[in-house]
Amino acid sequence: MATADTALSETHAARATARAPGTGTCARPPAQPTPQDPAPAHSAGGAHSATLIGSVQRAMRLLESVAEHEHGAPAKQLARETGLALPTAYHLLRTLVHEGYLRREKGLFFLGEAAERLSSSGAQQKRRSAVADALAHWRDAIGVPVYYAMYRDGEIEVMCVSDTPGNPAVEEWADFRETGHAHAIGQCLLAQLDEGSRREHLERYPVQPLTPYTVGDDRTLLRRLDRMQRMELVTERQEYALGTVCAAIPITVGTTAATMAISLPCHQADRLMAAARQLQGEIGRHLGSLAISISI
Repeated sequence: MATADTALSETHAARATARAPGTGTCARPPAQPTPQDPAPAHSAGGAHSATLIGSVQRAMRLLESVAEHEHGAPAKQLARETGLALPTAYHLLRTLVHEGYLRREKGLFFLGEAAERLSSSGAQQKRRSAVADALAHWRDAIGVPVYYAMYRDGEIEVMCVSDTPGNPAVEEWADFRETGHAHAIGQCLLAQLDEGSRREHLERYPVQPLTPYTVGDDRTLLRRLDRMQRMELVTERQEYALGTVCAAIPITVGTTAATMAISLPCHQADRLMAAARQLQGEIGRHLGSLAISISI
């Protein structure tokens, strides 16, 4: 499991601490200006303006102008609003339509699918940030690592982990997707499923011993899950990792089975239930504002 704050990822592998790979740059010859794309003039502010690509700036202004017109706008109006010569505006608008950032209908220009995908991605990132911020707040307030996970497309996915060097998350030494029977997160998610879905999951990921405390077989696990109340807090003690205790709180938003969980070292096991109840109360108070975000 990750050991640092991270935003919600789309896949299990991307959920942990994200470290962007180093990036390099290659020197390229300066682009030559064209009649449709004249080089920007140097400003009194220095050489920085000379590095800007004028056609990109103008295209962005056109996109912004189109976005302000819900019912579309003609090229002449867009050229006037952006201060562009009409031939330049036509040239850029045709290019933006070709690339999918705009679409043209009956002489009017609207935002295209490519621009809408950019907007959707930004909104999704904002929702992920909201969840990450909430987990970080609860981590600091309660003094424990906090996890967010969901059951999606038949898989247990840990979407976000928030911890600190002083309170590190559990190391994921065995794949969390394959060991749901052994950790509180997995048991909590499986408990929210119907019996058929549980059995199907265990056919793909059968019970296997991880520690001396791990549940012994599929039948024993299924009996345990049957006894759980659907929205009952789930605890596990050294079933996944020796020296660690965990608690998971079920969250259901629509048809999405999700959970937020905490972990503690065994010598702090007496804190587990109080910390879990505190987190449960925090989730209850903020679930309405997070409902859309946690369903990503």
